[in-house]
Amino acid sequence: MKLSLDVIRRLPKAELHCHLDGSLRPRTVLELAQEQGVKLPTTNLAKLTRLMQAGKRTRNLGDYLKIFDITLSVMQHKEALYRTAYELVEDCAEENVRHLEVRYSPILHRAKRLPFEDIVDPVIAGLRDAGVKHNMSTGVIICGIRSMGPKVSMALAELAVAYKGRGVLAFDLAGQEKDYPAKAHRDAFQLILKHNINSTVHGGEAFGAASIAQALHYCGAHRIGHGTRLKENPDLLRYVRDHRIPLEMCLSSNIQTRAVDRIKDHPCGEYFRQGLRVTLNTDNRLMSATTVSEEIALAAKSFKFSPYELKRIVLNGFKSGFMPYPQKARMLREVNLEIDRIFMDAFPSEYDLRGSY
Repeated sequence: MKLSLDVIRRLPKAELHCHLDGSLRPRTVLELAQEQGVKLPTTNLAKLTRLMQAGKRTRNLGDYLKIFDITLSVMQHKEALYRTAYELVEDCAEENVRHLEVRYSPILHRAKRLPFEDIVDPVIAGLRDAGVKHNMSTGVIICGIRSMGPKVSMALAELAVAYKGRGVLAFDLAGQEKDYPAKAHRDAFQLILKHNINSTVHGGEAFGAASIAQALHYCGAHRIGHGTRLKENPDLLRYVRDHRIPLEMCLSSNIQTRAVDRIKDHPCGEYFRQGLRVTLNTDNRLMSATTVSEEIALAAKSFKFSPYELKRIVLNGFKSGFMPYPQKARMLREVNLEIDRIFMDAFPSEYDLRGSY
């Protein structure tokens, strides 16, 4: 019994690991460049799209991150930030995403010396306005950048504190992982924890399990971005499992950044069946040329997940969202019933009201 991509697209979903500057529409990049007088490598839409998609040509995370130079070049104006945020919600709505957490680093949008409020406010507004239209819960995760140093992270953590309860849900640490340890940014995360703000840290993508340990034990992360190499430390894996620390897994991008060589080498299925709280996300919809639905379909095919197992993974996304508990409980009740209705419609002879096959 297999779920078609069409059925997966109908399922309500949460998207927890999605970079704004990695999720633009190619045509929007071209139009914004024309409006702003920004020179792109090409003005041919098809060629530009190929340049912004990682495909098989990236050799590591550094190669993958270089593509962001193109998208960031057209994201230095308030209007562009609002538009890209709004359009991202529209794109997510097409596959029935109900809760969307969008991360980005405001420091990367200051080439025109915009003040921070003119970088954060438009994104929050774009997400909010489109979210109201499409019945989607949204919020921002502000990212520190490993390679920019602790002082920059502290300034961005202070920004997250200032916007607590006003559209910012959490703080993150992103960027090149190797040679830039999370523990160097500990003070920024102490500020975040002091103000009772959620946090997530990229870890175990381009470096080993020690990176995940630092994210948890130095930075107090509530979720781990990727966590691909967690299995290198079985004791830490058990800790993550027992403490129900969610893993924001992104299959396609992990192959493109060479965190794993092939999809069959990815530990996602192994982690799920060992009881870890696995969630599936896009990372970057543009660079990885993917959607949440396609990531779920890839997981189902690669790891032979049953529809019931996929339901558990989808619910993990909502359980792990940085939203108030009453909202989370209400959303979980609603999406649980909705998934059952969709499955009963797709598999009328196999599926019963207990959610089993």
